[in-house]
Amino acid sequence: MAEISSTSILPANRIDIELVTADNLKLVGELALPVDQAPSATMVCLHPLPTHGGMMDSHVFRKAAWRLPQLANVAVLRFNFRGAQSARGKSEGEWDSANGEGNDLRAAVEYVAANNLPKPWLIGWSFGTDVILKHARDLDIAGIILLSPPLRWTSDAELMQWQTATIPIFALIPELDDFLPPDAATIKFANTPNIKLVMVAGAKHLWTGEPSVYRVLSEIVLQLNPTAMPLPTEFSGEITRFVEPLGG
Repeated sequence: MAEISSTSILPANRIDIELVTADNLKLVGELALPVDQAPSATMVCLHPLPTHGGMMDSHVFRKAAWRLPQLANVAVLRFNFRGAQSARGKSEGEWDSANGEGNDLRAAVEYVAANNLPKPWLIGWSFGTDVILKHARDLDIAGIILLSPPLRWTSDAELMQWQTATIPIFALIPELDDFLPPDAATIKFANTPNIKLVMVAGAKHLWTGEPSVYRVLSEIVLQLNPTAMPLPTEFSGEITRFVEPLGG
């Protein structure tokens, strides 16, 4: 058995994909699938702010794609929002303050349906949570997990529209969040009691450090495929090690 570290890449079928939006933009992405069986669940990752370095390779989502197909039988779909760039390439278009990104989200959900994958959970992180809260209310999804929601682009009216949602919705609130720490989050979400707040002691907005990553991935798996809990910290099969490109 080898320890699963920050650079561990576990086996999966990884497919480069391209999403086409309703406004005819091409977005680059990746679908990571379990090797030997159909996935039990699907997660669609909506990454942090592109203007501040957010992309499909933002570390929590990259590690989800590296680990969860093997450890939890979860399909992981990552993509770059319009104008965002990663090692996979750059998506067409330009950042649009969480407005046009609604089309990006819809294209990802439609891709999941078209490929007969399980109804997706939307996993948003920071900016990605605003895209979900603004645009996902009418989508056919299984549930939502919000990581470090800043509520920067989501109006009070847009948040209130989730009062009657019947799908499970969780918001992970880091104790040391720079934008919406626990006390402020409790006030902001007071009128949406169906959104369950999970306060995470010691965590920061960017979920830095392996203990924070493990907590996030565990919270995701707890909802998407609880039979895979507790999430292993060791693996006995082949592990590839990620090496950051020079100059990357």
